[in-house]
Amino acid sequence: MRKSSRILALLLLVLGFQQVSFGQEISIELGKSEVALNELFTITITVQNENIKSYTNFPEIQGFAKRGTSSSSKTNIINGQISSTQSIIQRYLPLEEGTYTLDPFSIDVNGTTVSSQGKTVKIVAAVDRPQNSRRRRFDPFADPFDDLFGGKGSSEPEFVDVKEDAFLALTTDKDEVYVGEGFTTTFAFYVADANRAPLQFHEAGKQLSTVLKELRPENCWEENFNIENIYGERVNLGGKTYTRYKIYQATYYPLNLEPVVFPSVPFEMIKYRVARSPSFFGRDRQEDFKTFHTKEKTVKVRPLPAHPLKDMVAVGEFELDEKINKIEVETGESFEYSFNIIGEGNISGINDPIIPETKAMDIYPPNISQDVNRGGGRVTGAKNYNYFGIPNEPGQYDLKDYFSWIYFDPVREKYDTLSATVKLNVTGESKKNISISSTDLGSFYDKIDATSNELRPLEDDNTPLIIANILIFAMLAAAGYLVFKK
Repeated sequence: MRKSSRILALLLLVLGFQQVSFGQEISIELGKSEVALNELFTITITVQNENIKSYTNFPEIQGFAKRGTSSSSKTNIINGQISSTQSIIQRYLPLEEGTYTLDPFSIDVNGTTVSSQGKTVKIVAAVDRPQNSRRRRFDPFADPFDDLFGGKGSSEPEFVDVKEDAFLALTTDKDEVYVGEGFTTTFAFYVADANRAPLQFHEAGKQLSTVLKELRPENCWEENFNIENIYGERVNLGGKTYTRYKIYQATYYPLNLEPVVFPSVPFEMIKYRVARSPSFFGRDRQEDFKTFHTKEKTVKVRPLPAHPLKDMVAVGEFELDEKINKIEVETGESFEYSFNIIGEGNISGINDPIIPETKAMDIYPPNISQDVNRGGGRVTGAKNYNYFGIPNEPGQYDLKDYFSWIYFDPVREKYDTLSATVKLNVTGESKKNISISSTDLGSFYDKIDATSNELRPLEDDNTPLIIANILIFAMLAAAGYLVFKK
């Protein structure tokens, strides 16, 4: 191709003139069947006319160790039509001489599964490499566009490690809590606006499941916020702006007085090395990995103030929402009353109200439901108790004598009581005598007055006569049968 033609092709590419796309094609290319100990084996995924947006893990190969990935791209212009290829190259470092098998494998690329039959790879002793001259010999016939288009004169770019302005942290919204008081823990990655090192998450879900085995305290009740997607949010720390990526968040409620200790845990990120002199068509970065660590964190736990029920009460900020279907009833008539505890705290750990025993009213065990909401770093909700009651005596009932609940407020640092405010007006007759007669029948003599003393003649009962007639008939039938047989 003449230089003028190549210049025109380049201009067409830059200006985007008459761009025509071809269909996406995906292929897998395996490296050489024989590699030396000082060489690399590669697996290359190539996509034509489409960018590589996603791909699953490359296979592990016995006798080799993974050594990161790199990417490359190439664009061609033929008769005004543009075609392109993009590749991801996984590099493998030989570990020991021998013959090893790469089993058949599949990789999902951009949602499409591509497969390879694998191959046998032989690792041999290291070979001598010729030293490249610092300066290439002048070739009067060489085309200056060969380097630009990846021709024979092109060379592998040099990649450098850029210092990142980012960190991994585990934070809590409180450093000291009462036993039973909740505190929110956030495990996140922070990237400063000034950061210039390319970073990317790597198998976040798999890593998190391992991290949580060390991170979750055994002496706490957990309410997990269940983060499904990692997204960035702007935060300001010490006058510096960062993008925070929450990986995990939960509220913990200490169950005893032991300090809650979160150990230092690791998290691996993809960190790209960047080309010192990036070219327009060549690779501009190389995949590498870096492990970040959190700092150890301890939350102190202190006991609740003295109280007869301090080992039974819930801790949080709560209020009462009550409802009753009617405030005017008659004795023996049922009513429905809802005692709903709402607020912020360990909703699942709320203890049931204690209802005193009374003969003036029958109160049946409640139907219980709860609703827990996790969001904005808080756990809120409600625990609902739906009671049915039947008064046995007329009069006015102050329901606070029957329905109340004690808790500890950590903000005000005091115990408080939620008490019913409804008054129930009951009319009608007392059900006490009816209750006694239905459960206590008295002695034999107590029932004499209620029993009939009318005499009944014995002959009025025809049952014995009927039985006698049946027996006589049976005997006669048997005698007749014997006579007939003779």
